[in-house]
Amino acid sequence: MKPCLLIPIYDHGREIPAVLDALAVHDLPCLVIDDGSAVPTRDTLNALAAKHPWVEVHRREKNGGRGAALKTGYRLAHRRGFSHAIQLDADGQHDPADVSRFVETVAKYPEALVLGAPVFDASVPKGRLYGRQLSRAMVWGLTASFQVGDPLCGFRGIPLAETVALLDTTPTGDHMEFDPELVLALVWRGAAVHNIPTRVVYDAFGLSHFDMLRDNARLSWVYTRAVFSLPLRLAERLGRRGDPAAS
Repeated sequence: MKPCLLIPIYDHGREIPAVLDALAVHDLPCLVIDDGSAVPTRDTLNALAAKHPWVEVHRREKNGGRGAALKTGYRLAHRRGFSHAIQLDADGQHDPADVSRFVETVAKYPEALVLGAPVFDASVPKGRLYGRQLSRAMVWGLTASFQVGDPLCGFRGIPLAETVALLDTTPTGDHMEFDPELVLALVWRGAAVHNIPTRVVYDAFGLSHFDMLRDNARLSWVYTRAVFSLPLRLAERLGRRGDPAAS
């Protein structure tokens, strides 16, 4: 197993130094995918890459969205020969101390998708909390199981070979909808899921790129498409059961 850290970033220049400083203890290579940040964040990342030899910054010239940045990161990590990406956000919401728990879990279950199960404090916005609960219910229904603890948490252990193979054959969104969309696609392909409770905090003065109108509409569209695809997925499953070659 050869894991790396993966952090997508867009204009979180204020928060990223503390995040990287806290990650240094894990002694893992880190790919930071700069999704078209403005000059102040670019300058900060250049300085951090010079300070931390284990950090590599890959810059996307234009902002393409969270999903686009993550897909760039997965493919880059896979090309670098990494087996897994331990993914976390640049804004300081996630606890870097928990990286070791994610590494231990992907080592034990190398083909599984490892998801952070957020443990929130009073800082969580109620609207985000209720929307998260709705997404959980949708994913439980669409996968006919409760194995996904939280489809939206950005703290994850990603099996890169399986994920890149999926991305090469399956269209996926480029924005905030990508996180649950990837979970659904991997689970439908038979991936096991392991959930790790992890503390998540919201900075009252932090920068959020979640657009309540557009991103909730994108999430709704992902779930709507998934509902209409269920008959086809059921037919495919029944077909595999009836195929002697699949036995």
